[in-house]
This record gives sequence, structure tokens and C-alpha cells, in this order.
Amino acid sequence: MSDKKVRQELKESAHKIWLAGLGAMSVAEEEGSKLFKNLVEKGEAYEFRGREPFNQVRDKVGKAAGKAREKAGETWDRLEERIDEAVAAAVRRLGLPDRDEIANLTQRVEELIAVVDELKSTAETSPETAAETAAPTDEKPSE
Repeated sequence: MSDKKVRQELKESAHKIWLAGLGAMSVAEEEGSKLFKNLVEKGEAYEFRGREPFNQVRDKVGKAAGKAREKAGETWDRLEERIDEAVAAAVRRLGLPDRDEIANLTQRVEELIAVVDELKSTAETSPETAAETAAPTDEKPSE
């Protein structure tokens, strides 16, 4: 399988996971909204019977809405963790480097660039040394 095809499949998988997350969040919001709407309707019916029963229902509605929001948040957090785990697993299966490996490689490349720059600087300040280092010697050892 070519790298391009693997990257495309990984991109498509990640996008589908993202869309699934958005769908889950939407469902959680809809369910929370329906519950809240239903409780409000019941609250309006109770309001006719007096202020005290209404206050009690309002408190219950507030608690239920808070629980629904909390549950939606928990659902989103779990979904987010699953998405992260799925993407990390896909990256591992593909043998791609993770964030730490890339950071280590970047640091090593920067160190190597510094060494090369230092060698260039030394070669530029001492052309004789550079010529001696760069040119192979054709001399034969003396007998």
C-alpha cells in the first residue's frame, strides 16, 4: 500500500471519527433539550396551581438540565478520549513517529546542523585545513 494511500485512508478515518464525535454531541444536546422542554411544559401546568409547586418543579428542572449538561459533557469527554486513542492506535499501526519521537529527531537535526555550521566556519577560516581534510592523499608511505 503506498504512503499516499495510507495517508489518505488515515485522513478519512480521522475525519469519520471526528464526524462521529460531532454526531454524538448533537444527540446529547438534542436529548438534553427535549428533556428540558418537556420539564418546562410540565412546569407551566403546575404554575396554575400555585407558586410553591412551581418553584419546586423549577428546581427539579434546573437540576435535571444540569445533570443533562453534565452527562453531555461527560459523553463528549469519553468520545474525545476514544477519538484520541483511535488516532494514536492508527498512527502506531502505520509505524508513524509520535510527537515525542518527532521532537527528539528535530532536536538531533538541529544539533547536526550546528555541528555542520561549525565545521563550515572552521573550513572557511582555515582554507589549508579544509583542503587537507577534503582532498584524499595520493602519497604512498615511505619505505
